[in-house]
Amino acid sequence: MVTDFQEFEKLTCFSDWQLAAEKGAQRLFHGRGQCYLGFEFFTIDYFEPLLWIVLYREPEPEFWAQFCAALQAKFAKECTAAIVQNRYDKASSSYCLWGENLDSYLAQEGAYRFQLDLSGKQNIGYFMDMQPARAWLAERAEGRRVLNLFSYTCAFSVAAEQAGAASIVNIDMSKPALSVGRENHKLNPVARASELRFLSHNILKSWGRLKKLGPFDILICDPPSRQLGSFDAINDYKKLVRQFPDLLPEGGDILVCLNAPYLGQAFLESVMREYCPGARFVSRLAGRDDFPEADSDAALKVLHYRL
Repeated sequence: MVTDFQEFEKLTCFSDWQLAAEKGAQRLFHGRGQCYLGFEFFTIDYFEPLLWIVLYREPEPEFWAQFCAALQAKFAKECTAAIVQNRYDKASSSYCLWGENLDSYLAQEGAYRFQLDLSGKQNIGYFMDMQPARAWLAERAEGRRVLNLFSYTCAFSVAAEQAGAASIVNIDMSKPALSVGRENHKLNPVARASELRFLSHNILKSWGRLKKLGPFDILICDPPSRQLGSFDAINDYKKLVRQFPDLLPEGGDILVCLNAPYLGQAFLESVMREYCPGARFVSRLAGRDDFPEADSDAALKVLHYRL
């Protein structure tokens, strides 16, 4: 499909775009939600003072030239830099539309600050769409023991510690991600620290150790949809869920998450029903308003269960 900038302006109300007045990460345009026909191939995030643009396919040159010129005219005074990542190429290469790529960019989320990595990795170390889940955790973490499976850069852990969690266990195979997690905790100091653990292990082979560290009051399960050689949601999610009853007491809260567009909410519900039958479904957490989705089953799914 040939993309046309005038059509884009009309469809997205581009002239009305505004950066959020309050400090905080913002999705300025969410093409991936399939709500803007023909323009599903890119997203734009605002991390004050940076615009971060991700392309999932190569755009038509004429459209892209017009769009970039309009974007710069509209936001160059407020944003010191705009960086484009070409997610469609294997290297996830990036370049600056204006300004420069600095090492000091942070994502602000309410009172939290998170380190961003714009060095060329596919993921930048922060998932904005998980903000409602972190808010959910912050509301109930005080004095509780939290297990953070697939912790990545430990954003959930930061939210839990800020809320006064008694202890937090973060586990992820990636040592570099956990190192960033430690830095994220340093960026968010607290007067009374939680007991923190950072475990670099394969979760599927670590149940014995986790059970010794438990029981936990809250369990966060946010695995990748598919990670070559280590995890595939279709085959492996059930291996996680069947362990939940041994990790939490009655009354424990579970947050199961899945961002696979090809697996809907019914997939998670069926896995929980079969492999953790004692858990009761409480609710599905609503997504952010700036992540509009045409199909809720293709969107990020975050389900709250209680044992």
